[in-house]
Amino acid sequence: GAEEPGMEAEAQELPLGCGGESGSPAAGRSPEGEERRDPPQASVSNGGDAESGKELVELKVIWNKNKYDVKFCLDSTGAELKQKIHSLTGLPPAMQKVMFKGLLPEEKTLREIKVTNGAKIMVVGSTINDVLAVNTPKEAAQQEVKAEENKKEPLCRQKQHRKVLDKGKPDDVMPSVKGVQERLPTVPLSGMYNKSGGKVRLTFKLEQDQLWIGTKERTEKLPMGSIKNVVSEPIEGHEDYHMMAFQLGPTEASYYWVYWVPTQYVDAIKDTVLGKWQYF
Repeated sequence: GAEEPGMEAEAQELPLGCGGESGSPAAGRSPEGEERRDPPQASVSNGGDAESGKELVELKVIWNKNKYDVKFCLDSTGAELKQKIHSLTGLPPAMQKVMFKGLLPEEKTLREIKVTNGAKIMVVGSTINDVLAVNTPKEAAQQEVKAEENKKEPLCRQKQHRKVLDKGKPDDVMPSVKGVQERLPTVPLSGMYNKSGGKVRLTFKLEQDQLWIGTKERTEKLPMGSIKNVVSEPIEGHEDYHMMAFQLGPTEASYYWVYWVPTQYVDAIKDTVLGKWQYF
């Protein structure tokens, strides 16, 4: 009637699935009757990432008329999704515009922006090879010709500017000092023309980081950071004054032109607007 040694330990291990049928007398023991322990089993997640146990979500990635069915970790960020899209399409992350209910934020996870199973992810962008293919030699040659023509003809001779410059120098324009660079005056620069031939003044609000462009009708208050570039050129026959443009957008149509800018303030204007602060 004595209890065989090791039986109590065996009864505790069987419910953990260490091997054998629960009713088999050989379960968990060696042929010689000695206790046998199986190695610990690795845990496996059902439904999700089999390696990490993380929850996956099924996505439909659409790019350039191509569709990709992707399973992706719900707790991964938008930046990590861009890397996945790169591996699928060859489109570098920096050239991707990923859309899900607006522009996909790179720093947030898919769970945070409430991505669900079957969600459509729209991708916009061109690979480097696509960009190079579009820029054909013929187009490149045409661009070179246009650039050379622009170099040959000064801005002040172009028709769009001549209609303003032909009005002559304004009577109330501020005096110029040729060959000298000065700081911006504490008063607005006034007495100049804009592209429509109306009077314009420039006020530099340094404490607000703004450029105010004022006309008789209204005053435009532009953040310095919104001005992408400043170009200028001396006016032929009146080299002590410049014509100047503030680039407010990507095309030439977005340039705001000002005529008869005193030459001593040209460099100070450029440095102030572009954030160099050389004169302050």
